[in-house]
Amino acid sequence: MKGSMQVFNRQVSARGLTAFAFEILLIVGSLTLAVRLTAADTDDVVWKIVVIAAVCQLCFYYNDLYDLTTVHSRRELVIRLLQASGAASILLALLYLAVPGLVLGSGTFISSIVLFVVAIVAWRLFFLHLSRLGRLQERLLIIGTGPNSRKVARQVLEQHDFAYHIVGFIDDDPAMVGRSVVNPRVVGTPAELLPIVRRFEVDRIIVGLSDRRGRLPVSELLAAKLSGVRVEEAETLYERLTGKILLDELKPSWLIFSDGFRARRLTRWAKRGIDVALSTVGLALAGPLMALTAAAIRLDSDGPALYTQERVGENGRLFTLYKFRSMRVDAETDRPVWASDDDDRVTRVGRLLRLARIDELPQLWNVLRGDMSFVGPRPERPFFVEQLAAEIPFYRQRHAVKPGVTGWAQVKYRYGASIEDAREKLRYDLYYIKHLSIGFDLTIVVDTVKVILWGKGAK
Repeated sequence: MKGSMQVFNRQVSARGLTAFAFEILLIVGSLTLAVRLTAADTDDVVWKIVVIAAVCQLCFYYNDLYDLTTVHSRRELVIRLLQASGAASILLALLYLAVPGLVLGSGTFISSIVLFVVAIVAWRLFFLHLSRLGRLQERLLIIGTGPNSRKVARQVLEQHDFAYHIVGFIDDDPAMVGRSVVNPRVVGTPAELLPIVRRFEVDRIIVGLSDRRGRLPVSELLAAKLSGVRVEEAETLYERLTGKILLDELKPSWLIFSDGFRARRLTRWAKRGIDVALSTVGLALAGPLMALTAAAIRLDSDGPALYTQERVGENGRLFTLYKFRSMRVDAETDRPVWASDDDDRVTRVGRLLRLARIDELPQLWNVLRGDMSFVGPRPERPFFVEQLAAEIPFYRQRHAVKPGVTGWAQVKYRYGASIEDAREKLRYDLYYIKHLSIGFDLTIVVDTVKVILWGKGAK
């Protein structure tokens, strides 16, 4: 349960959740007021308003209006709000054609659009102003000035989803006091921890020391915690901010003793049941499209329509992955090669298939067989696994679960084609494994639709 809440907090932070809740009220209120102003038919009005409000909120979400790091300026807010409102209008017009009974009344929707756009702009401007007030922010004190402490501090400064304000750093060296680190300065030494906590009214202490032997002010931290100040590790804060694991200087003990990394048997059974049901339905529904795709591939280039490749699955087990062929038959000769931007090995039809992710459809068979799941880390080829495991600590731990057709790393990060990309994606994969749940899978599927719609990450 705790892991699920962590994921929920990452997907919609407290600030994002506040914006989301108020905007539901504004949209429903605008629709209700428009119905009354236009004297529209009020029969079954409640379910109509619920459907329209849901479509509007979905468009807001897909236009990143609840990613407050992306939308933190007035100009960006207005542009994205107008885009989302336009998309909602188009979707609802199509729905009205399909379900005429959904129409509220002549001119009602236009009136409600005007009302809730004005109301939401006014509310968001007030919300942006309110969120910048120092009194409403949680005050952080960071112990340590090493790489992890600096990385977490930069993340806090760059991100607007969470109401955090860094008051300063604690460092062992008295000569560092007063010097700037990232942006906030060093405000004292560990011996001065308690007076500093009182002076700056600290709400949370972040421990970012990589080597704590003889350096951790245990008694001072305990006294601060007993006085009501929260104390947590830098890795935990970074995880909450970013939705990924901080691998830098990560020790096995953190993985062993950290909450999570223990999906219940019931969760795994439910996940497998959903995989079987959805892959069966998916294969049945996608059959005609898959037949047309196979024909298009054969007409476009020489070679088979299907492409098979050996991949590494759960617990390191090898399996055969199926895809529609999107490259020339002679794309690889001596050794495996990562795809690159504008790869000239990709065929004309293959480029379209990759953009729409249609080349992944045959993997429904892998899901049905049990080689893969709908959601999980993407399966990699044995050649690259050996190479990456030698370069990246904890890389083999991503094989603790079944690989997926889509995954947390796929929706949060671009297509990976280097060791550094693989390292970054591993941070997301480990986060997914730590917080594995059916609810988390659902959010990834929703985000995958957004990625496909905007063509992100395809190569």
